[in-house]
Amino acid sequence: MGLVERVDAAIDAALVKRVVGCVVLVNIDGKPVYARAAGLADREAATHMQLDTIFRLASVTKPIVATAVLRLHDLGLLGLDDPVTRFLPWFTPPSPDGTQTDITIRQLLNHTSGLAYGNVPADVSPGLSGPILSLEENLKRLARHPLGFAPGTGWDYGMSIDVLGGVVAAINNSTLEAALDKYVTGPLGMVDTHFHVTDPARLAPPYADGNPPIRMAEPHVVVNPADGSTTSFSAARIFETKAFQSGGAGAAGTAGDILKLLEIYNGFGSLLAPATIAEAIRNQIGTLPRRSQDAGKRFSLIGAVIDDPKAAASPCPVGTVDWGGVWGHNWIVDPINRITVMVCTNTTPEGCNGPFREDIRDAVYG
Repeated sequence: MGLVERVDAAIDAALVKRVVGCVVLVNIDGKPVYARAAGLADREAATHMQLDTIFRLASVTKPIVATAVLRLHDLGLLGLDDPVTRFLPWFTPPSPDGTQTDITIRQLLNHTSGLAYGNVPADVSPGLSGPILSLEENLKRLARHPLGFAPGTGWDYGMSIDVLGGVVAAINNSTLEAALDKYVTGPLGMVDTHFHVTDPARLAPPYADGNPPIRMAEPHVVVNPADGSTTSFSAARIFETKAFQSGGAGAAGTAGDILKLLEIYNGFGSLLAPATIAEAIRNQIGTLPRRSQDAGKRFSLIGAVIDDPKAAASPCPVGTVDWGGVWGHNWIVDPINRITVMVCTNTTPEGCNGPFREDIRDAVYG
């Protein structure tokens, strides 16, 4: 079988009982080689998935904001090793021992800042749910609580990119959305990527894993089978105009929009300087320990980067970058083979961290 037949088979095997609907896009050398919308966007309304279906993006928002930061770097408006206090003087969370150490822009991008989702206080919104606050108030509350570790001494995934959202907005003296439109989404023609929904009729409702998947309630709590942790989802939050614009989890958009962004990191377009792209996709954390599920992978400025394909149990070569979004998405940027993969689903966590992610990846690589 060729790539098209393999990916079709992987999608067909997952539909109905594992994934309600999906959009899968694959480019090689900047050219589309696969594009399919499959299954249902809204099962109860019998609405079929379309290539322009809009999804809540969750952490797929992160590389958009990271790209804005890198664009600001190219324009000379910030340095990657600048302290965050240059732009947000009040963002001074203490380390666990009570000392205060500057967090740098680079540490926020690569998640060595000490900010962790497992350590988010109850009065702070992590972006998917939680209290309705302004961006500044949310980050000021976050800054009152100790970090999980001193900046630069560990790695943990958390609200670092939300803080960078505050930096980008401050530099542009605007909302985060206006800044992203100026520096990233506007220039790339990402017309449906916003902190609101451009066309509610095209928005896919979310589903949670089940056999078959269940339509999410409001709110809805999902248990992570890997470690027993829980994630609270609010599907209605995207319509709440007073909710802060979460640079880590708050945008909505289409698979096609995000593919345009990811293609930057395979060398297409002129939004970022080639040296900046090279810096963005290299290992930025050295040998700092990561989670057991991240074996064989380090972390770049935009996502995980493979340094040991065997340990990662991946067919992708060293230097491939990947990540996803917990509403049900995953993506791959392979600069060696110039392969870009964008997968959006309406089913979580299957579409983000479940077998469907590896099924599509393995089908692409054959």
